[in-house]
Amino acid sequence: MRGGARPRIAVVQRSKDDRWVLPRGKLKRTERAVIGARREVVEETGHRVQVREFLGAITYRAGGRPKVVQFWRMQAEANPSRDLMKDIAAVEWLTLAAAIRRLSYPLERLFLSHVGRHAMPRRKHRARRKKRARSRKARTPASRKTARGKRRSVLQRVFGRLGR
Repeated sequence: MRGGARPRIAVVQRSKDDRWVLPRGKLKRTERAVIGARREVVEETGHRVQVREFLGAITYRAGGRPKVVQFWRMQAEANPSRDLMKDIAAVEWLTLAAAIRRLSYPLERLFLSHVGRHAMPRRKHRARRKKRARSRKARTPASRKTARGKRRSVLQRVFGRLGR
């Protein structure tokens, strides 16, 4: 993703079938998953990235074999540092809603719709922060525990919804 007033997510169009997908690829034989993810994103988008947190994984069958794709939130530099791979026809930086609509595979659309809003950097609004601070002071200690108990990690939300 790229930050800014309206954060954008990269989606790439594959040359072989013109499908739009999230950047991804195959690991080299002894490569760690996070290193391979960074390498593939740089190759497919042309942008250097900093890897942030793990967002989750999707699994599917291709050619009768199970495939696992792991996703990390990454922050891209503003300008590309290299050309795209020959098997990538195009890269588009889209808002979350536009990226979900553009993706060709339903499983990726579902994944991004559940994980995307939690992975997007939150805009800072002073008025909201002040309002939240006032409402926190008004809560009793018991109600704080209830509110804290309702919060779940991004992975619990994603895998909980995908499992239903």
